[in-house]
Amino acid sequence: MPSIEAIAERAAAADGASPLDEATAMALRDNQLRAVKRDAAFYLVRGTELTLVVDPPARRRGLGSSLLADALETHPQVDRAWSHGNHPGARALAAHAGWQATRDLWVMRRPLGEGAEPLPELEVPDDVELHAFGQRSGDSHEVLRVNQRAFASHPEQGSMDLVDMARRMAEPWFDPAGLILATPTQGRGTLGFHWTKKHSPTLGEVYVVGVDPDAQGRGIGRLVTLAGLHHLEESGATEVILYVEGDNAAAIRTYSRLGFTHADADTHVMYTRGPA
Repeated sequence: MPSIEAIAERAAAADGASPLDEATAMALRDNQLRAVKRDAAFYLVRGTELTLVVDPPARRRGLGSSLLADALETHPQVDRAWSHGNHPGARALAAHAGWQATRDLWVMRRPLGEGAEPLPELEVPDDVELHAFGQRSGDSHEVLRVNQRAFASHPEQGSMDLVDMARRMAEPWFDPAGLILATPTQGRGTLGFHWTKKHSPTLGEVYVVGVDPDAQGRGIGRLVTLAGLHHLEESGATEVILYVEGDNAAAIRTYSRLGFTHADADTHVMYTRGPA
């Protein structure tokens, strides 16, 4: 029978989106979650979050419903699950089980390079400096400090600590030049940062953009985002993606003005389990 990794790869190829987000994939690799495989399907439990995947050739046979019932009986704390790509099968399974769609995460895309709309010029204000990660002592703590303040209410990103950050920086894709910090020319601290990511030589990502709440309203978010986009283009990326909450109108406006667009199929949906 196929392995968990093989099932996930086939599901990604069939559905156009990986069924495993980054945190879940890393936890699976590091044996930091509960994994159960049955025939041509599997589920993973990380905290209160469930990931359930059925091999495409084995779908519509009741495996998903059976495995969901088993997961909830064995792990009653589970109360949420993501559908990556807003898959109709996941939507039907959630409806059958009485789960509700409670959160949309958009994927937005922008082409770069030849034939694409040119990026706006990068104009850095006189009172701001940009530098790549590692060029100043304390950059790790500053990125973490700004991240925690910027995403204080975010359920995933806001929980990142030094261990999580170090794990990401140990990944093969990490490039210090792609983590750009904005600091004041006078004074101390960090105003904001843009952490970029390369999935392949031609596909980049606006991985994290964080702005200190005290620096809001100064255009720091747009500045570091644009700096990262120029870096990705110069490194050979011909397309850039980003993830943004579907109800974050301000961020969506900013990204739209920079040339990003969103298609309905590029939506990840969180389903939440109601009281038993």
